[in-house]
Amino acid sequence: MKKLTIWLRDEARMTERRTPLLPEGAKELMAAGIDVVVEKSDKRIFKNALYENAGCTMAEPGAWEQAPTDAVILGLKELPAAPRALEHTHIYFAHAFKKQSGWQSLLTRFMRGGGSLLDIEYMKGDDGRRVAAFGFWAGYMGAALALLQWHDQKVGRPSYINEGLMPHESAKALDHLISSRAMAGEKPTALVIGAGGRSGSGAIKILERHGVEVTKWGRAETKDVDREAILGHDLLINCAYVTGQIPPFLAPHHIKADSRLKVISDVSCDPFSDYNPLPLYSAPTCWKTPAIAAKSHEGRVDLIAVDNLPSLLPTEASIEFATMMLPYLKSLRDRAQDPVWVNCNASYQHACDTMTKSEVA
Repeated sequence: MKKLTIWLRDEARMTERRTPLLPEGAKELMAAGIDVVVEKSDKRIFKNALYENAGCTMAEPGAWEQAPTDAVILGLKELPAAPRALEHTHIYFAHAFKKQSGWQSLLTRFMRGGGSLLDIEYMKGDDGRRVAAFGFWAGYMGAALALLQWHDQKVGRPSYINEGLMPHESAKALDHLISSRAMAGEKPTALVIGAGGRSGSGAIKILERHGVEVTKWGRAETKDVDREAILGHDLLINCAYVTGQIPPFLAPHHIKADSRLKVISDVSCDPFSDYNPLPLYSAPTCWKTPAIAAKSHEGRVDLIAVDNLPSLLPTEASIEFATMMLPYLKSLRDRAQDPVWVNCNASYQHACDTMTKSEVA
């Protein structure tokens, strides 16, 4: 049997510093008989020399396009716009299986080139639970940004986060920053929706660490949404994972001038989906200006919707996520026997079938 090659690509997004594969993990893969190629990157939080010292074959950024067709290309965020035809198997977060913006053109690239897409979001066991996610640090960072924004609002000073985001050296450094911006005796209240998941637990941890009173909602509380209760908190942190059509948690006409709610952090950040429970914005916010005014008919609520929040804590996020991913990278050689990869591939095939049927119709 020919050896499997896993090819870690450089990320196209300039602000993406995380990695799904650590140097130590690469060494384990090679010990298991898998070849590992790593594209050099000036952005990745773990330096090129660490991968080289681990024994990886190094390649130039973007060289995956010329990789052998049986190499599996590993990444995190979106691919560059070229090439038009994708002939490899790619593993990354594609955000295409819920008919998000651009989903048809992306799937067409794979179908045109004969490649396939194993979307990390759909790596699930037979129990339907995801096996690898950045959720904890996404919730942690999303709540931290909301807290920083609220403290600046409270004293009427310019927004610290809207001066532009930069990755933090560590979670401890982030804690110090929040404490330095906080007013003595001033603590907001926060509502975390999706409190029982990974993102929700991350949000709750940092909020409670900084003395915030947290209300925790799960599925039961969102079956019949109490919007007055939402508007009665200072902060809303949305960590809900929505896979079907539901009434919005908040729409523009729900926001009133006298609402207590002043900051929303949409950690789930799915504005291009028909399932978006917070239709208050049309696109993710960016690192340059992470907080914008939410769409509303009355009042002002700042909204944060950064779609790669864990990149702001790239070391901790990469270590946790890569540890979860490693067993499944090892099983890629026999992925037809691994339920996680079988389910992942089935999601891709279903998305392709859905697109083909919609085009015929």
